[in-house]
Amino acid sequence: MQRALGLDFGTTNTVMALCDASGAASPLTFAHGGGRHDALRSALCFWKPPAGGRARDCAEAGPWAIQRHIDDPGECRFLQSLKTFAASPHFQSTYLFAKKYSFEDLLELFFARVRAHAGPALAALPTRLVVGRPVTFAGQAPDAELAMGRYRAALRRFGFDEILFVYEPVAAAFFFARALRQKAKVLVADFGGGTTDFSIMEFDVSGGAVRSRPLGHGGVGIAGDNFDARIIDHVILPHLGRGGSYRSMGKTLELPQSAFSGFSRWNLLSVLKSSPEFKDLQKTLRFCLEPEKIQRFIDLVEEDQGYPLYKAVSAAKARLSRAEETALDFAPLGRDFQANIRRADFNMWIADDLRRIEAALDAALAQAGLRDGAIDKVFLTGGTSFVPAVRDVFTRRFGPERIESGNELLSIANGLAMIGERDDAHCWAV
Repeated sequence: MQRALGLDFGTTNTVMALCDASGAASPLTFAHGGGRHDALRSALCFWKPPAGGRARDCAEAGPWAIQRHIDDPGECRFLQSLKTFAASPHFQSTYLFAKKYSFEDLLELFFARVRAHAGPALAALPTRLVVGRPVTFAGQAPDAELAMGRYRAALRRFGFDEILFVYEPVAAAFFFARALRQKAKVLVADFGGGTTDFSIMEFDVSGGAVRSRPLGHGGVGIAGDNFDARIIDHVILPHLGRGGSYRSMGKTLELPQSAFSGFSRWNLLSVLKSSPEFKDLQKTLRFCLEPEKIQRFIDLVEEDQGYPLYKAVSAAKARLSRAEETALDFAPLGRDFQANIRRADFNMWIADDLRRIEAALDAALAQAGLRDGAIDKVFLTGGTSFVPAVRDVFTRRFGPERIESGNELLSIANGLAMIGERDDAHCWAV
């Protein structure tokens, strides 16, 4: 039996990996929809238990959760971007069909459902679990110790002898280092859904062994979900009444922004429908100057169109990585809705996000006491690394000849599994 399981529980996707007898890592694959998948959406779906039924039997994870939500959206509660709640002391629990769930309960349920779908591969769990964690968790004033405590409490329920935490970019760096042929200072930039993380390490691969020395790390709670939110803010919400006005006591007042802010944040969509701000907006509808737009917004929320919209926006963002312009169509917005998005405009919308990402990179290099020219290799990982404006930052600073990529979605989980097989795994852990 393998000694370790690598778990990359991401904001957007989750990947798990094991090593074979030779020490080579590969992700677990799952059958769904006639195909095989190694990256599963980090999502949960709940539906009302029948009389006398158990609540935990009425939940699904990953693509099975998505399918259930698509098939029966009105009767389900769909949660995604779970990881963004991990480090928040403000999130204590949520009620789903009259049952209370803590973050630990949600993570346990997610892992249990994914494990069940893995079949024989995870029937007997390894003794060691190596979990990736971001350098900086997402959210305002995130509490990293709280997040790791929640992870540990949830995953300890499965009987692992030990649970180790490794910075996600460190795991990616370890996976990348297997291809090095000489000593090198390596910068790994990991672009996830909720966070961007940097790790700078010096690797020595002489004598057939991989040795490392950490030099610096850093991160910021900005990544792919923020880029999606910019598209929602600039393209979608103006058609849904944001920035509009209503009449009250003879005055014209602007609709509160708080009523719309949760719509562009995927992790907040699941609670938007029951939020006080949304309920207030419903009461204000008859006083709005553009009631048809507000009604369209209310309909989208009540009809659980958040996930289909998320897919449409993410797909448009991906197309902008290959083309200078793309069309964003979303039928629930009305037959007259069609928006063309130019890459140049998108780059302007995310410019402040890129500045904050680059500031975190500067901080990591300063901590390592290095300038750009001292870095031998740059390894970009994570889905957001495909965004041209992101890659341009690293091409400009380090030159295209030093930049490596590949296995963007799998490198962290593979690296975690490889670290977990080592006798010195604790030396790599946080």
